[in-house]
Amino acid sequence: MAKIGFIGMGNMGHAILKGALKEYPAEEMIFCAKTSETKTKVHAETGVEYTDNNAECANRCKYLVLAVKPQFYEEVLKEIRYMVTPEHVLISLAPGKTIDQLKQNLGNDKRIVRVMPNTPAMIGEGMTGVSVKQGELSGEEMDEIKKLFDACGKTEFIEERLMDAVVCASGSSPAFVYQFIEALADSAVRYGMPRKQAYVFAAQAVKGAAAMVLETGEHPAVLKDQVCSPAGTTIEGVAALEEYGLRNAVLKASEAVYNRCTKI
Repeated sequence: MAKIGFIGMGNMGHAILKGALKEYPAEEMIFCAKTSETKTKVHAETGVEYTDNNAECANRCKYLVLAVKPQFYEEVLKEIRYMVTPEHVLISLAPGKTIDQLKQNLGNDKRIVRVMPNTPAMIGEGMTGVSVKQGELSGEEMDEIKKLFDACGKTEFIEERLMDAVVCASGSSPAFVYQFIEALADSAVRYGMPRKQAYVFAAQAVKGAAAMVLETGEHPAVLKDQVCSPAGTTIEGVAALEEYGLRNAVLKASEAVYNRCTKI
């Protein structure tokens, strides 16, 4: 029997599978995807075996990663309901789907982990929030969950009540950052820089700034102040961002994300 199974091979399921290959041999994993084309492609790329249907995938693993879109959850849960046992650890990636809601579908004796990764997991730079009911998993199982998602980047265990906030902070926010990088690049192009170079300068600046926050442990405001010389160029730009509402725009975007999560 495989250790880890995956149902769904979209961007996120594929990213986590590829990350897992850094820590687990292909023989310890199995997956199922919606189309034969996807199954064949992923198998050729990774060497991981696939199954003909979701129920078989669930039956042949212990840790089952459910990487399907929320609108398909009901259908998939019906297919695997009688294959998931109390010995399984079901790992749900769906925003807005609580552990209790999933237990209502599968049974209160089922062990469910709620997870929110993000797309940078595709290159091993993801951020994943993990929530599990206290006492449901052994220490060894908790370590296994962390091992799986650490292979895709960084992992933090949090209370489930904060999971929608994780969607705001890291689940959806890469899209906001991409918009910011695009805008920075546009500004450089506006003043004569070739677009290809502009994307490199802008993206590396964002990457470096993020690394400074993580590696120094300094408050972002302190790091910002270090760049802002008195009467200098940067403080003028910061003042313009404040005038035109950067903070408010980010807060409003996160509010929209949070509200959507609560309605799924």
